[in-house]
Amino acid sequence: MRILSLIFSVLITLSLSGCGKMLYRSAEKAFNKGIKESPYDAVIVPGFPHNGKNWDMVLQMRIHWAHYLYTKGYTKNIIFSGSAVATPFVESKVMASYAHALGVPLENIFTEEKAEHSTENVYYSYRLGKDLGFTKLALATDPIQTSYMRRFIKRFELPIGLLPTVIDTLKVMNLYEPKVDLKTATREGFVKLSDRENFFERFRGTMGKYIIWHEEDLKKKKHRRKFKDRIIPAPAAKNEP
Repeated sequence: MRILSLIFSVLITLSLSGCGKMLYRSAEKAFNKGIKESPYDAVIVPGFPHNGKNWDMVLQMRIHWAHYLYTKGYTKNIIFSGSAVATPFVESKVMASYAHALGVPLENIFTEEKAEHSTENVYYSYRLGKDLGFTKLALATDPIQTSYMRRFIKRFELPIGLLPTVIDTLKVMNLYEPKVDLKTATREGFVKLSDRENFFERFRGTMGKYIIWHEEDLKKKKHRRKFKDRIIPAPAAKNEP
């Protein structure tokens, strides 16, 4: 019943979006295109709040999908992203704990722990991947989040592929919840985002207005001008002897 409930919830959410069937087909098409470029060095999985008791259906879907991509060999590693946003639990650490409990080795799991908005999930994980020496990265999340994150990726010409969740594949998966110890996943002195930012500030964050960019990632001059106050300059070229 839990699996059926998950699938039903996802399908209802998609249908209520006004373009459910299109999103469903688009996600499957994007996945089939994305696996042609596999294996990826890592997939990026955006976080979702955890209530400290059991996982939400969105968490269930994203974590099992990441595990599926790893076990199928479509990715060598997983980057979970997310700070403590709505609850004291650091989202990326929670997801990492569940993924490890499902069987993903710790050495293949990485966490990005400062992102508080979905655009930050994508960009900061991309930067983490670059720092780790990964050159092939893909976003692995649900069809709805994929639909608007792909626009963000395209707008800034980020070299990130797409491996969105395919609902038909979820239907035949055993989406059980493993037991995990989340004591080390909490953040001391936590203040939830909604108490720190009003609705409009949070919306701006969702649109990527607070991202600290690396100059080398902003391909267009208009973006470098627009975000000049939030840019980490590219390292100065060393003079040849």
